Amino acid sequence: MRFFLVFIVLAFGGFATWWFLQKPSHNRQWADNVSHMLHAEVNGDLVVLNNVRNFEWRTETDYTPRWETREYNLSQLQTADLVLSYWMGPKIAHTLVSFGFADGQYLTFSLEIRKEKEEKFSAWKGFFRQYEAILVAADEADIVRTRSNTRGEDVYLYRLNIAPEQLKALFLAYVEHANKLEKEPEFYNTLTSNCTTVVFDIAKQIAPNLPLDYRLLLSGYFAEYAHEQGGLVEGFSYAELQEKGYIVPRAKAMQPGENFSEVIRRGVPGM
Repeated sequence: MRFFLVFIVLAFGGFATWWFLQKPSHNRQWADNVSHMLHAEVNGDLVVLNNVRNFEWRTETDYTPRWETREYNLSQLQTADLVLSYWMGPKIAHTLVSFGFADGQYLTFSLEIRKEKEEKFSAWKGFFRQYEAILVAADEADIVRTRSNTRGEDVYLYRLNIAPEQLKALFLAYVEHANKLEKEPEFYNTLTSNCTTVVFDIAKQIAPNLPLDYRLLLSGYFAEYAHEQGGLVEGFSYAELQEKGYIVPRAKAMQPGENFSEVIRRGVPGM
C-alpha cells in the first residue's frame, strides 16, 4: 500500500512538473491558415484590423491565401449572428460569431487551435497544453463557406438578440481578446478555453448574470442554451430557428456572382 501511495505521489509530481514546463509560443512553423495573428487599432468608432483572413478554398489543401487590412466603422454595426458548425456528431460544434455592417460587410470571429504545419488535431491533446490558441477574424466566404462547402460540416446560422448599444461592446471585446493573444500567447484547452467558452466569457461582460450550463461543454447544444436565455431572435421556437438556420443547401447551390453572406441568410428568422 505504501509503495502504491509513493508511486502515485511521484507520478503526480512528474505530471505537474511536465505540465508547468509547457510554455505557449508564437514562434513555431504555423499552418498557412493560422500563420498571422490578428492585430487591431481602435480610434473612436474606427477599427483597423490587420490580418483579416480571406482565403479562397477549393479543397482543404488547395487554396489561395489572402491576408487583408480592413477598416470597420462601429457606428455602422447593425447585427451579430451565432454560427454553429458540426464536425463530429450532434454534441460538439465549432462556435463562431459574425458581425454585420450597414454596407453589407460581415466579419466573423473564431477562436481556433493554432496548428503547426502538418500537425493534426486531437481533442485529447487539447486537454494537455499541446496547442496554442488564436483568434481569427475572417470573411464569411472564407471561414463559414469552407465548413459548409469544403469540409462537409453541418452549419447553422442564428440571429442574436442583442441591443444596438451592446453590439459595439461585444465587437470591441473580441478585438481586445485578439490583441491580448497577440501580446501573450495562450494555450487552447478543449474543456476550459475553447471556441464556445470564449463566446460565453465575452457575453458575460455584457450580461453578467448568465448561468453556467453543461451546454457550454457540449457545444452542439449552445444555440439551444442561447435561445433559453433570450439570446436568439424572438418569436420562434428553437426547432424553427434550427430548421430555418441550416445553411448548407443554400451555400452549395450558390451561383457564380452571388454574395455568399446574402445567400446563406435567405429565410433565416430575423434576417
